[in-house]
Amino acid sequence: MARGRPVIALTSGEPAGIGPEICARVAREGGAAKLVLLGDRALFPGSPDVEHVALERPVQPGRLDPGNARYVLRVLDRAIDGCLRGEFDAMVTAPVQKSVINDAGIAFTGHTEYLAAHAGAPQVVMMLVGGGLRVAVATTHLALSEVPRSITRELLGGVLRVLDHDLRQRFRIPAPRILVAGLNPHGGEGGHLGTEDRDVIEPAVASARAAGILASGPIPADTLFVPERLKAADCALAMYHDQGLPVLKYASFGRGVNVTLGLPFVRTSVDHGTALELAGKGVADAGSLREAVQLAVDLAA
Repeated sequence: MARGRPVIALTSGEPAGIGPEICARVAREGGAAKLVLLGDRALFPGSPDVEHVALERPVQPGRLDPGNARYVLRVLDRAIDGCLRGEFDAMVTAPVQKSVINDAGIAFTGHTEYLAAHAGAPQVVMMLVGGGLRVAVATTHLALSEVPRSITRELLGGVLRVLDHDLRQRFRIPAPRILVAGLNPHGGEGGHLGTEDRDVIEPAVASARAAGILASGPIPADTLFVPERLKAADCALAMYHDQGLPVLKYASFGRGVNVTLGLPFVRTSVDHGTALELAGKGVADAGSLREAVQLAVDLAA
Protein backbone atom coordinates (compact mmCIF):
# COMPACT_ATOMS: atom_id res chain seq x y z
CA MET A 1 0.00 0.00 0.00
CA ALA A 2 3.01 2.30 0.40
CA ARG A 3 3.20 2.31 -3.40
CA GLY A 4 -0.16 4.08 -3.70
CA ARG A 5 -2.70 1.95 -5.57
CA PRO A 6 -2.74 -1.57 -4.12
CA VAL A 7 -1.56 -4.35 -6.41
CA ILE A 8 -3.95 -7.30 -6.38
CA ALA A 9 -3.21 -10.74 -7.84
CA LEU A 10 -6.31 -12.08 -9.59
CA THR A 11 -6.22 -15.85 -10.10
CA SER A 12 -8.45 -17.05 -12.92
CA GLY A 13 -9.49 -20.41 -11.49
CA GLU A 14 -10.78 -23.33 -13.54
CA PRO A 15 -10.03 -22.41 -17.17
CA ALA A 16 -13.14 -24.15 -18.51
CA GLY A 17 -15.42 -22.24 -16.14
CA ILE A 18 -16.52 -18.61 -15.92
CA GLY A 19 -13.44 -17.51 -13.97
CA PRO A 20 -11.36 -16.26 -16.92
CA GLU A 21 -14.16 -14.19 -18.45
CA ILE A 22 -15.29 -12.50 -15.22
CA CYS A 23 -11.65 -11.81 -14.29
CA ALA A 24 -11.02 -10.22 -17.68
CA ARG A 25 -14.19 -8.12 -17.37
CA VAL A 26 -13.36 -6.81 -13.91
CA ALA A 27 -9.73 -6.13 -14.89
CA ARG A 28 -10.82 -4.06 -17.90
CA GLU A 29 -13.11 -1.96 -15.70
CA GLY A 30 -10.13 -0.68 -13.68
CA GLY A 31 -10.78 0.88 -10.30
CA ALA A 32 -8.94 1.64 -7.10
CA ALA A 33 -6.42 -1.19 -7.50
CA LYS A 34 -3.96 -2.43 -10.07
CA LEU A 35 -5.18 -5.93 -10.95
CA VAL A 36 -2.62 -8.43 -12.22
CA LEU A 37 -4.36 -11.29 -14.04
CA LEU A 38 -2.61 -14.63 -13.52
CA GLY A 39 -3.23 -17.28 -16.16
CA ASP A 40 -2.73 -18.16 -19.79
CA ARG A 41 -2.84 -14.94 -21.81
CA ALA A 42 -4.95 -16.65 -24.48
CA LEU A 43 -7.83 -16.65 -21.97
CA PHE A 44 -7.78 -12.85 -21.59
CA PRO A 45 -7.72 -11.20 -25.04
CA GLY A 46 -7.40 -7.44 -24.76
CA SER A 47 -6.87 -7.46 -21.00
CA PRO A 48 -4.17 -5.30 -19.40
CA ASP A 49 -1.58 -6.56 -16.91
CA VAL A 50 -1.63 -10.29 -17.65
CA GLU A 51 1.15 -12.41 -16.15
CA HIS A 52 1.33 -15.46 -18.37
CA VAL A 53 1.08 -18.93 -16.86
CA ALA A 54 0.83 -21.48 -19.65
CA LEU A 55 -2.02 -23.95 -19.88
CA GLU A 56 -1.14 -27.63 -19.99
CA ARG A 57 -3.86 -28.45 -22.54
CA PRO A 58 -6.19 -26.45 -24.84
CA VAL A 59 -9.44 -25.38 -23.18
CA GLN A 60 -13.01 -25.80 -24.33
CA PRO A 61 -15.47 -23.70 -22.26
CA GLY A 62 -17.70 -25.88 -20.11
CA ARG A 63 -15.63 -29.03 -20.54
CA LEU A 64 -13.40 -30.07 -17.65
CA ASP A 65 -9.98 -31.57 -18.35
CA PRO A 66 -7.89 -33.10 -15.54
CA GLY A 67 -4.86 -32.33 -17.68
CA ASN A 68 -5.11 -28.68 -16.61
CA ALA A 69 -5.31 -29.36 -12.87
CA ARG A 70 -1.62 -28.63 -12.32
CA TYR A 71 -1.99 -25.40 -14.28
CA VAL A 72 -4.71 -24.27 -11.86
CA LEU A 73 -2.42 -24.95 -8.91
CA ARG A 74 0.57 -23.24 -10.55
CA VAL A 75 -1.54 -20.09 -10.87
CA LEU A 76 -2.39 -20.27 -7.18
CA ASP A 77 1.24 -20.90 -6.24
CA ARG A 78 2.33 -17.80 -8.15
CA ALA A 79 -0.18 -15.63 -6.29
CA ILE A 80 0.79 -17.08 -2.91
CA ASP A 81 4.51 -16.57 -3.55
CA GLY A 82 3.90 -13.01 -4.76
CA CYS A 83 1.89 -12.15 -1.65
CA LEU A 84 4.51 -13.64 0.67
CA ARG A 85 7.28 -11.67 -1.10
CA GLY A 86 5.33 -8.42 -0.99
CA GLU A 87 4.82 -8.14 -4.76
CA PHE A 88 1.06 -8.21 -4.25
CA ASP A 89 -0.93 -6.52 -1.49
CA ALA A 90 -3.65 -9.19 -1.68
CA MET A 91 -4.95 -12.02 -3.81
CA VAL A 92 -8.46 -12.53 -5.16
CA THR A 93 -9.43 -15.96 -6.47
CA ALA A 94 -11.92 -17.04 -9.10
CA PRO A 95 -13.53 -20.46 -8.47
CA VAL A 96 -11.77 -23.76 -9.04
CA GLN A 97 -13.36 -27.15 -9.66
CA LYS A 98 -12.25 -29.40 -6.80
CA SER A 99 -13.50 -32.59 -8.46
CA VAL A 100 -11.34 -32.30 -11.58
CA ILE A 101 -8.22 -31.60 -9.49
CA ASN A 102 -8.95 -34.78 -7.53
CA ASP A 103 -9.61 -36.63 -10.78
CA ALA A 104 -6.05 -35.71 -11.78
CA GLY A 105 -4.77 -37.62 -8.74
CA ILE A 106 -4.06 -34.53 -6.64
CA ALA A 107 -5.44 -34.37 -3.10
CA PHE A 108 -7.29 -31.05 -2.92
CA THR A 109 -10.14 -30.09 -0.62
CA GLY A 110 -10.39 -26.38 -1.41
CA HIS A 111 -8.70 -23.00 -1.65
CA THR A 112 -8.83 -22.47 2.12
CA GLU A 113 -6.87 -25.58 3.01
CA TYR A 114 -4.44 -25.21 0.10
CA LEU A 115 -3.59 -21.63 0.98
CA ALA A 116 -3.06 -22.52 4.63
CA ALA A 117 -0.65 -25.33 3.78
CA HIS A 118 1.38 -23.33 1.26
CA ALA A 119 1.52 -20.16 3.36
CA GLY A 120 2.48 -22.07 6.52
CA ALA A 121 -0.56 -20.78 8.43
CA PRO A 122 -1.30 -23.01 11.45
CA GLN A 123 -4.97 -22.01 11.72
CA VAL A 124 -7.17 -20.42 9.08
CA VAL A 125 -10.87 -19.61 9.12
CA MET A 126 -13.32 -19.38 6.23
CA MET A 127 -15.66 -16.40 6.56
CA LEU A 128 -18.23 -15.09 4.11
CA VAL A 129 -19.26 -11.45 4.06
CA GLY A 130 -22.39 -10.07 2.43
CA GLY A 131 -25.93 -8.89 2.96
CA GLY A 132 -24.87 -7.13 6.14
CA LEU A 133 -23.62 -10.41 7.64
CA ARG A 134 -20.30 -12.03 8.49
CA VAL A 135 -20.52 -15.80 8.87
CA ALA A 136 -17.49 -17.98 9.66
CA VAL A 137 -17.31 -21.77 9.85
CA ALA A 138 -15.37 -23.88 12.34
CA THR A 139 -14.93 -26.74 9.84
CA THR A 140 -14.75 -26.29 6.10
CA HIS A 141 -14.91 -28.94 3.39
CA LEU A 142 -15.73 -32.07 5.35
CA ALA A 143 -18.33 -34.77 4.92
CA LEU A 144 -21.13 -34.15 7.40
CA SER A 145 -20.38 -37.48 9.10
CA GLU A 146 -16.88 -36.23 9.97
CA VAL A 147 -17.95 -32.94 11.54
CA PRO A 148 -18.79 -33.98 15.15
CA ARG A 149 -15.44 -35.64 15.85
CA SER A 150 -13.58 -32.75 14.17
CA ILE A 151 -15.03 -30.17 16.55
CA THR A 152 -12.78 -30.03 19.60
CA ARG A 153 -12.11 -27.45 22.29
CA GLU A 154 -8.68 -26.87 20.78
CA LEU A 155 -10.08 -26.29 17.30
CA LEU A 156 -12.74 -23.87 18.51
CA GLY A 157 -10.25 -22.01 20.68
CA GLY A 158 -7.97 -21.49 17.69
CA VAL A 159 -10.83 -20.45 15.40
CA LEU A 160 -12.11 -17.91 17.92
CA ARG A 161 -8.63 -16.44 18.40
CA VAL A 162 -8.19 -16.01 14.63
CA LEU A 163 -11.66 -14.49 14.29
CA ASP A 164 -11.10 -12.04 17.12
CA HIS A 165 -7.64 -11.05 15.85
CA ASP A 166 -8.57 -10.53 12.20
CA LEU A 167 -11.86 -8.78 12.93
CA ARG A 168 -9.82 -6.31 14.99
CA GLN A 169 -6.83 -5.99 12.66
CA ARG A 170 -8.31 -6.47 9.18
CA PHE A 171 -11.86 -5.23 9.68
CA ARG A 172 -10.92 -2.61 12.30
CA ILE A 173 -13.64 -3.63 14.77
CA PRO A 174 -12.34 -2.63 18.23
CA ALA A 175 -14.21 -5.27 20.26
CA PRO A 176 -15.79 -7.86 17.94
CA ARG A 177 -18.86 -9.70 19.25
CA ILE A 178 -19.04 -13.30 18.04
CA LEU A 179 -22.13 -15.53 18.26
CA VAL A 180 -21.24 -19.23 18.34
CA ALA A 181 -23.71 -21.75 16.97
CA GLY A 182 -24.42 -25.08 18.59
CA LEU A 183 -24.03 -28.30 16.67
CA ASN A 184 -27.14 -30.26 17.56
CA PRO A 185 -30.84 -29.36 17.36
CA HIS A 186 -31.95 -27.31 20.38
CA GLY A 187 -28.38 -27.26 21.69
CA GLY A 188 -28.46 -31.00 22.28
CA GLU A 189 -31.49 -30.96 24.63
CA GLY A 190 -29.33 -31.43 27.72
CA GLY A 191 -27.41 -34.28 26.11
CA HIS A 192 -30.42 -36.19 24.79
CA LEU A 193 -29.73 -35.03 21.21
CA GLY A 194 -25.94 -35.07 21.42
CA THR A 195 -23.34 -33.99 23.94
CA GLU A 196 -21.04 -31.81 21.82
CA ASP A 197 -22.78 -28.55 22.73
CA ARG A 198 -22.48 -29.20 26.46
CA ASP A 199 -19.10 -30.94 26.58
CA VAL A 200 -17.12 -29.23 23.81
CA ILE A 201 -18.59 -25.97 22.51
CA GLU A 202 -19.71 -24.47 25.82
CA PRO A 203 -16.31 -24.94 27.55
CA ALA A 204 -14.48 -23.59 24.47
CA VAL A 205 -16.62 -20.45 24.49
CA ALA A 206 -16.08 -20.02 28.23
CA SER A 207 -12.30 -20.27 27.77
CA ALA A 208 -12.40 -17.72 24.97
CA ARG A 209 -14.38 -15.31 27.14
CA ALA A 210 -11.89 -15.75 29.96
CA ALA A 211 -9.18 -14.72 27.46
CA GLY A 212 -11.04 -11.51 26.59
CA ILE A 213 -12.84 -12.65 23.43
CA LEU A 214 -16.48 -11.50 23.30
CA ALA A 215 -17.95 -14.83 22.30
CA SER A 216 -21.44 -16.04 23.21
CA GLY A 217 -22.90 -19.51 22.88
CA PRO A 218 -23.53 -22.18 22.01
CA ILE A 219 -26.77 -20.87 20.51
CA PRO A 220 -29.05 -23.25 18.55
CA ALA A 221 -28.58 -22.40 14.88
CA ASP A 222 -32.30 -22.09 14.23
CA THR A 223 -32.47 -19.13 16.61
CA LEU A 224 -28.98 -17.68 16.11
CA PHE A 225 -29.72 -16.46 12.59
CA VAL A 226 -32.65 -14.20 13.42
CA PRO A 227 -32.35 -10.47 12.64
CA GLU A 228 -32.72 -9.16 16.19
CA ARG A 229 -29.94 -11.39 17.50
CA LEU A 230 -27.62 -10.71 14.57
CA LYS A 231 -27.99 -6.95 15.05
CA ALA A 232 -26.07 -7.27 18.31
CA ALA A 233 -23.17 -9.21 16.76
CA ASP A 234 -20.24 -8.61 14.40
CA CYS A 235 -19.88 -12.22 13.28
CA ALA A 236 -21.59 -15.58 13.59
CA LEU A 237 -19.53 -18.78 13.88
CA ALA A 238 -21.25 -21.86 12.47
CA MET A 239 -19.96 -25.34 13.19
CA TYR A 240 -19.97 -26.60 9.61
CA HIS A 241 -20.20 -25.40 6.02
CA ASP A 242 -23.89 -25.95 5.31
CA GLN A 243 -25.04 -24.73 8.71
CA GLY A 244 -23.97 -21.14 8.17
CA LEU A 245 -23.33 -20.47 4.50
CA PRO A 246 -26.88 -21.03 3.19
CA VAL A 247 -28.05 -18.17 5.43
CA LEU A 248 -25.48 -15.75 4.06
CA LYS A 249 -25.95 -16.85 0.46
CA TYR A 250 -29.69 -16.36 0.78
CA ALA A 251 -29.03 -12.80 1.93
CA SER A 252 -26.38 -11.92 -0.64
CA PHE A 253 -25.79 -14.52 -3.36
CA GLY A 254 -23.96 -13.01 -6.29
CA ARG A 255 -22.60 -10.21 -4.09
CA GLY A 256 -21.07 -12.20 -1.23
CA VAL A 257 -17.35 -12.51 -0.62
CA ASN A 258 -15.34 -15.38 0.83
CA VAL A 259 -12.43 -14.27 3.06
CA THR A 260 -9.69 -16.51 4.44
CA LEU A 261 -8.67 -15.29 7.90
CA GLY A 262 -5.44 -16.30 9.60
CA LEU A 263 -3.19 -16.00 6.55
CA PRO A 264 -0.15 -13.69 6.50
CA PHE A 265 -1.77 -11.84 3.60
CA VAL A 266 -5.27 -10.84 2.42
CA ARG A 267 -7.23 -13.35 0.35
CA THR A 268 -10.80 -12.93 -0.86
CA SER A 269 -12.90 -14.89 -3.33
CA VAL A 270 -16.28 -15.15 -4.97
CA ASP A 271 -19.29 -16.79 -3.35
CA HIS A 272 -20.07 -19.11 -6.28
CA GLY A 273 -18.67 -21.99 -8.30
CA THR A 274 -17.33 -22.45 -11.80
CA ALA A 275 -20.76 -22.33 -13.52
CA LEU A 276 -19.61 -24.54 -16.38
CA GLU A 277 -23.00 -24.23 -18.09
CA LEU A 278 -22.43 -20.46 -18.52
CA ALA A 279 -18.79 -20.58 -19.56
CA GLY A 280 -17.91 -18.95 -22.87
CA LYS A 281 -21.37 -17.38 -23.34
CA GLY A 282 -20.53 -13.91 -22.01
CA VAL A 283 -23.50 -13.88 -19.63
CA ALA A 284 -21.84 -14.69 -16.28
CA ASP A 285 -22.41 -12.17 -13.49
CA ALA A 286 -19.16 -10.63 -12.23
CA GLY A 287 -20.80 -8.95 -9.21
CA SER A 288 -19.29 -11.19 -6.54
CA LEU A 289 -15.82 -10.81 -8.05
CA ARG A 290 -16.15 -7.01 -8.03
CA GLU A 291 -17.12 -7.16 -4.36
CA ALA A 292 -14.20 -9.48 -3.62
CA VAL A 293 -11.75 -7.06 -5.23
CA GLN A 294 -13.18 -4.11 -3.33
CA LEU A 295 -13.04 -5.94 -0.01
CA ALA A 296 -9.45 -7.00 -0.71
CA VAL A 297 -8.53 -3.37 -1.29
CA ASP A 298 -10.22 -2.34 1.97
CA LEU A 299 -8.57 -5.11 4.01
CA ALA A 300 -5.14 -4.56 2.50
CA ALA A 301 -5.30 -1.01 3.77
